[in-house]
Amino acid sequence: MSSGQVDFSGENVRRNVLAVAAPMLVAQIVNLLYNIVDRIYIGKIPGEGMIALAGLGLCFPVITMVTAFANLFGLGGAPLCSIARGKKDTEDARKVMNNAFFMLILTGLCITILGIALHKPILYLFGASDATYPYSAGYMIIYLLGTVFVMISLGMNPYINSQGFAKIGMKTVTLGAVSNLILDPIFIFVFHFGVQGAAIATIISQLFSAIWVLRFLTGKKAELTLNLRGFRPEWDCILEIAKLGTSTFVMSFTNGLVQVVCNAMLSVYGGDLYISVMTVINSIREIAQTPVMAVADGSSPIISYNFGAQKYDLMKKAIRFMTQICFAYSFIIWVSISAFPELFIRIFNQDAELITAAVPSLHIYFFGFFMMAFQFTGQCVFKALNKAPQAVFFSILRKAIIVAPLTIILPRIGGLGVAGVFMAEPISNFIGGLACYITMQCTVLRKL
Repeated sequence: MSSGQVDFSGENVRRNVLAVAAPMLVAQIVNLLYNIVDRIYIGKIPGEGMIALAGLGLCFPVITMVTAFANLFGLGGAPLCSIARGKKDTEDARKVMNNAFFMLILTGLCITILGIALHKPILYLFGASDATYPYSAGYMIIYLLGTVFVMISLGMNPYINSQGFAKIGMKTVTLGAVSNLILDPIFIFVFHFGVQGAAIATIISQLFSAIWVLRFLTGKKAELTLNLRGFRPEWDCILEIAKLGTSTFVMSFTNGLVQVVCNAMLSVYGGDLYISVMTVINSIREIAQTPVMAVADGSSPIISYNFGAQKYDLMKKAIRFMTQICFAYSFIIWVSISAFPELFIRIFNQDAELITAAVPSLHIYFFGFFMMAFQFTGQCVFKALNKAPQAVFFSILRKAIIVAPLTIILPRIGGLGVAGVFMAEPISNFIGGLACYITMQCTVLRKL
């Protein structure tokens, strides 16, 4: 093993999970700074912070969908890479990585061209008003120009983690986030570029991360290196990557879909104020769920590797440890948010009207948040073991089948209005989370 590389075959599963999850947790927390810092600074622009924040919120579905495509070929191929490594098939692992890289570049270029060409009708479809459109358009166009950088840094980083180089993966994200933290106030307040300044800072930061990823994956330290000399896409391999990545893609894509539906319903029942409220709540949710995602993502390559190596006892230990950690954390964070809602809201905006509207909405949205742990752990196991149909189904179930319809139906029942929009999420956490985890227990753990 290279220096700094985690041995996934080691008997101390808890140590291995934490050795991968801890750097990934740091990386994911730092990664939040890309967008969270934007929201904090934009929310504090004198005289226009609230309306600018609403405009930025309308771009979330676009950002989410870019992330979805990065995950399609990034998180879709990484488990296959780990399984191949467990079988000691280095050539197959490298083939997966090269084909994923090709698709990330191709997809990034397509998103950039189509997104910029169609940005105006897309934003009005997402709930933009004449007041919020200038802000959302200013951010979206510039952000889309950096799509290829996002695809490389976000999509190829899982291939670094799947080789056991979690600390290198952490540095990928840290480099970009720290750059964003420094550049944001310069472009927003010093150069007075406002929302556009936040977007410029973000794409420059993503460029730095992309360069770092490529430098490592083409260097001597990596176990698997990118080599596209004489490369020709292998469509069978790309199809396998896409099949497994579809679950993560659908989860991210349906998150974007739900954001569109929520913004559309809130624009009808609450106006721009409640779109700002949803922007704040989504930001808090991203912070709250990050450690759960890190533990799940840290467990995934270990589960995949030992599945390939047929070490099923180590797999079971990793799954159980992941479940315990995720549930305990998500229960604690739910209690904290419920007890101190204003503390979390004020991170993003100090407006009294927004805080008054956001507190009851936050209580509804986060009710039973700990049930999310079961969704993440169940999904993680299905993806890690290359069980694409189950992973895809439960991605669709929670957001597309439960949340989106309820977001449209509930506001019309008994005068619930905006409260109905926020109620859809906790209902889906209970139904979708339990269904996913119980199915995983019955179809995976019992067989093991």
